[in-house]
Amino acid sequence: MKFRTLAEYYEKLEGTSKRLELIDILSELFKKAKSDEIGKICYLIQGRVAPFFEPIEIGMAESMIAQSVSRAFDESKEDVLRLYRKLGNFGLAAQSLSNKKQATRDKLSVKEVFDELLRIAKFSGEGTVEKKVSTLSDLLKKVDPVSAKHIVNIPLDTLRLGIGDPTILDALSLSKNGDKTLRPILEDAYNKTSDLGFVAETFFKKGIGGIKNVKLVVGKPVRPALAERLPSADEAIKRLGKKFAAEPKFDGFRVQVHMDRRHLRGVPQAQHHLGGGGEGVILLFSRNLENTTHAFPDIVDGVKKEVKAKSAILEGEAIAYNPVTSEFLPFQETTKRRRKYKIEEMAKKLPLVLFAFDLLYLNGKDITQKPYKERRELLELIVSKNGDIVKIAEEKILKSAKEIAEFFNEAISEGLEGLMLKKLDSAYVAGGRGFHWIKFKRSQAGSLTDTLDCVLLGVYSGKGKRTEFGVGGLLVGVYDEKKDEFVSISRIGTGLTDEEFRKVNEISKHLRVQHKPARVNSNITPSHWVEPKVVLEIQADEITRSPIHTAGRDKEGLGYALRFPRLVKFREEDKRAEDATTVNEVIKLYNQQFAHHKK
Repeated sequence: MKFRTLAEYYEKLEGTSKRLELIDILSELFKKAKSDEIGKICYLIQGRVAPFFEPIEIGMAESMIAQSVSRAFDESKEDVLRLYRKLGNFGLAAQSLSNKKQATRDKLSVKEVFDELLRIAKFSGEGTVEKKVSTLSDLLKKVDPVSAKHIVNIPLDTLRLGIGDPTILDALSLSKNGDKTLRPILEDAYNKTSDLGFVAETFFKKGIGGIKNVKLVVGKPVRPALAERLPSADEAIKRLGKKFAAEPKFDGFRVQVHMDRRHLRGVPQAQHHLGGGGEGVILLFSRNLENTTHAFPDIVDGVKKEVKAKSAILEGEAIAYNPVTSEFLPFQETTKRRRKYKIEEMAKKLPLVLFAFDLLYLNGKDITQKPYKERRELLELIVSKNGDIVKIAEEKILKSAKEIAEFFNEAISEGLEGLMLKKLDSAYVAGGRGFHWIKFKRSQAGSLTDTLDCVLLGVYSGKGKRTEFGVGGLLVGVYDEKKDEFVSISRIGTGLTDEEFRKVNEISKHLRVQHKPARVNSNITPSHWVEPKVVLEIQADEITRSPIHTAGRDKEGLGYALRFPRLVKFREEDKRAEDATTVNEVIKLYNQQFAHHKK
């Protein structure tokens, strides 16, 4: 496929905000793709040259892009920047300048463009800047104006197509099967590998049989299982059975550990050698699938010394912890460990403990289908309870609401969030929510004392004192799983510090788009829309019905809204937008309040 063809489909995708149309357009595109290029097309649609978990970034800032565009089209860098400021997008500036050239430039294939972008991403060492600038410049000279527009937007992460993973999976099914019925099977493979390009290529080369045979692989993060909420201990017991497991709910970083003490092929970009002559690897992935191995050398060292297995994939929560006093430190302390510089120094100053709570893969075998009780027993065999860095999360087998309350109060008194309740015979459901896991937080009193994870949808320009901050308010929403869209639930104009307003402004600058994103459903229009990527933890006094907001809107036109919302903390580093609070969870929390008020 010529890259020009892909660029034309980018234009079609940009031109619609309707999900069904996006699926049809993508399906039409996929039908034209060959099996050896479908994976690359899926990565490029995501604005990537590798899956998200691989630390391969093109690494070009606006100044470098301006220099490349300048050389490609014989314009001064200052003129390029002036045009960019006028049009508001570097891609549009490149397209405009490319239009001045009369030569036909549309011969490059998708593979050739992909390979050049990947080559740019891999440049390192002395002269890297010049290599990146000159290579991108040469590439832009060889493509048509529309292609130039989209190629420039890829390294800047400003390719705003508004396409979610479920939309791509639906389109893959439609392209090969004529309908969306294969979506659940494709999604299962994606949940096991977190790699859309790999899933698409496997599907095109090996068919649905190949997809069904996709297994967990050390080096490809598994999309984490998610928990449901329930309003009371009694409701939880109805779902979990007569006996169930309970663990403390930690307020830290969710970490997925991948370890193989043997030589591991296929993940050279992300490997961390065990040392001591070993050729194996230890990799750490965050909740949102980011490779965080480099950030937590103390955990890597702890896994190497304290996890006794040939190969394993395990999950845990990393939290700042004082072993002398057995004190759990607040999330604000733990989050200080997320940094790119002075990592070793901070590791000594603020050590982390990884509390392991589940095992997904052991010694070459996928064990996600084994009952939780068996996975836990295997976890206890490979992780010592007396480890200094990797510890087994405390577990109690409970039978009653009274026992839940007692363990819950104990966890709260230690500064933790609450409990995780787990069904003993449940499989590990990668990427899915379900009542096999139930989170039990501070919500027993009837009022909304639990928090919601909301997605930033837009910002309002600052006025008065807030002019200097750049932002005077926020529009936030929650995730509608059924429709794969984000729906509005609140406007927030108070409860943020000056520094938080400034931080929102900095975050939103890089995500602003000129029109409402395709996956956003809102009747409210903020000053600036943003791509729905950033998660904010929000506290509110209660949930109310609203004719304004679209979260859970019924036939009468009433949705749900937050009363007196305020920001608790930013979760943009450890939560994906699709992992935010769902509409169903909002409805459950609302009904819980309603039941309390009736009493």
